[in-house]
Amino acid sequence: MRNVATVPSKFAFWNKLTKFFRDVKAEMRKVSWPDRRELINYTIIVIITAAIVASFSGLVDVIVSGLLKLLGRLGG
Repeated sequence: MRNVATVPSKFAFWNKLTKFFRDVKAEMRKVSWPDRRELINYTIIVIITAAIVASFSGLVDVIVSGLLKLLGRLGG
């Protein structure tokens, strides 16, 4: 025989789920959303930063690859 106290009811699950979404909705109202100008500025900053990091990573890759090829020629 199953112990009824240990089996969560579907009703309790739905109550928890609806409470979770109510809490999410309440928290989303508290968020300070950026205006259009801020959003554009932040997007530009992210794109520029990503381009700089990608360029740096590519440059390091080219340098390390060149050094490894040079070491391969010297060792072989």
